[in-house]
Amino acid sequence: MAYASLATGVLLAAGYGSRFDPEGIHNKLLARLPDGTPVARESAHRLLLVVPHVIAIVRPGSELLARELNDAGCHVIFSGDAQRGMGASLAAGIEASSDSDGWIVALADMPRIALPTIEAVARAVDDGASIVAPYYQGQRGHPVGFGIEHRDALIALDGDTGARALFATHTVTRIDVDDKGVLSDVDTPDDLRTV
Repeated sequence: MAYASLATGVLLAAGYGSRFDPEGIHNKLLARLPDGTPVARESAHRLLLVVPHVIAIVRPGSELLARELNDAGCHVIFSGDAQRGMGASLAAGIEASSDSDGWIVALADMPRIALPTIEAVARAVDDGASIVAPYYQGQRGHPVGFGIEHRDALIALDGDTGARALFATHTVTRIDVDDKGVLSDVDTPDDLRTV
């Protein structure tokens, strides 16, 4: 049996994907990977294999995406604040799970993160690490983990900067991985084949 984290997962799925579809007609998170699985569902599935409780943040009007993530096993929250950016979405997810002892934050457009990577981040958070991130060839990737001491700072986030300031001002537990999935997101239709 896989490792089951005590942390809460937060899957950020409220972006607009404007590089994928400049006209805003198609939600990239519902685009299908070569095996037919929607991008967001695969991201959620991988996270849920390690983190049994996952909150997915979507923007209002994303009912099809919400249904897909709900069917995958996520608890879906519509956040009107999501239009302000990733920081606001992350704050909504943390606030909705403020009784948690830690969080594993993943992006719904990153469907190829290896399970051992997610597990390593989750174990570090469960073991008391303050901030955790995987690194591939020297570059920081996702998912990232936060301990309980960052709850208030995370809830106070807004705009599109996410948690960058926390990474700049706190010690980060670095996990070096041989997993390019920590950097591979779906930004364009071509990425569906190469991610």
